[in-house]
Amino acid sequence: MSDDQNPHLQILRRRDVEKWTGLRRATIYERIRDRTFPLPISLGPKSVGWIRSEVEEWIAERIKLSRPGPAKGISVPGTDHSNG
Repeated sequence: MSDDQNPHLQILRRRDVEKWTGLRRATIYERIRDRTFPLPISLGPKSVGWIRSEVEEWIAERIKLSRPGPAKGISVPGTDHSNG
């Protein structure tokens, strides 16, 4: 299957997940145990992978959580939608 046929069904191996997330192996498995990271899928008796779209969603959520909206009462240029 080519990358552009169905990117949601692409499988990432652990080393790719480490590169994408910046997490080390032990941290990935710790977060899996805590249910705060996508679960891997079995690819064989001693082989697992992660669904690319699930890892991408996890990364997007980390970005969202680290970028809170502006504090109340603080004006951010370009965000004032009032009419004058």
